[in-house]
Amino acid sequence: MLLLCISFALTVQSHNYHRSKFISSTNFLTGGIYGWRHTLSDYFGLKSKNKRLLEENERLRNQISTLSIDTTTTTFIDTLSFDRPYTYIRADVYRNDYSKIDNHILINKGNKNGVITDMGVITDKGVIGIIEGTSDNYSRVISILNSNSRINAGLKKSNQYGSLIWNGKNPNIVQLETIPRQANLKKGDTIITNGRSTIFPKGIGIGTIINFELDKSQNYYLIDVQLFNDMTDIGYVYAIKNKDTQEIKQILIPDSNE
Repeated sequence: MLLLCISFALTVQSHNYHRSKFISSTNFLTGGIYGWRHTLSDYFGLKSKNKRLLEENERLRNQISTLSIDTTTTTFIDTLSFDRPYTYIRADVYRNDYSKIDNHILINKGNKNGVITDMGVITDKGVIGIIEGTSDNYSRVISILNSNSRINAGLKKSNQYGSLIWNGKNPNIVQLETIPRQANLKKGDTIITNGRSTIFPKGIGIGTIINFELDKSQNYYLIDVQLFNDMTDIGYVYAIKNKDTQEIKQILIPDSNE
């Protein structure tokens, strides 16, 4: 074996062809080993990379929410739904119910992090629910899959809007009611938040129309909406804080002592 190794080494050193083949084979083997090690390293580093991406998304969302609007080129501004000073607080989902009639979600951010009741909760895909209660470090979210949930939503292509509810059946399909029969609907139309509350900014995605029919009164549509989110698989969320909420409420609902 020793003589064989020596003869092999001499052959490689003295012949260009054999040397090039040996180098190519070595590169192939070492490249495969390093590639495998890199893949393994990437796999175990996914958690930290994902955390950095989520933190970056949170920072970018907050930067976008503070962008100023050029009023010289903006022809229409809805002061109740446009250009509000929103901030976004990222949180991990610790518990997610979706098989009951009244479902809730538990997240790991609370009062200490600036989360308060009546804040909207979303993912990068769309609406999840509304903060219902908080403690120092945790918050309880009333899911969009809850019989008590009522979220203002409407058509992306028009200003017609209604109330988003859930009939307790499919966890990925909700219902939009009180859209007037005059609305021009078709399957595939996008449903978004309409911005007519202090909870969600205008334009947050919800889902697409998969079916619709007139209700018993024949005046309004009842619409089935396929959610953008897979409500059975939620890992993290963003809680939305509107810093002008109290001021807007004081204007819309005057003090009863006045």
